Amino acid sequence: MQKLVIKDEYIRLCDALKLMGLAETGGIAKLMILNEEVAVNGEICLMKGKKLYAGDQFSFEGEDYIIAK
Repeated sequence: MQKLVIKDEYIRLCDALKLMGLAETGGIAKLMILNEEVAVNGEICLMKGKKLYAGDQFSFEGEDYIIAK
């Protein structure tokens, strides 16, 4: 499981996908989410602006990522 360390209270899912190098642009990240390719805390997420807080996890293509402070 890879960590994404954030300095703010939360990060939006589409921004997390970009920061981890999983999406080249925000538009691609949003398409990945709408195509049901991303799970948040074990469930498919369709909310492009989903806020992720420390302790939240997201998955893409069999890889898991966790948000940390």
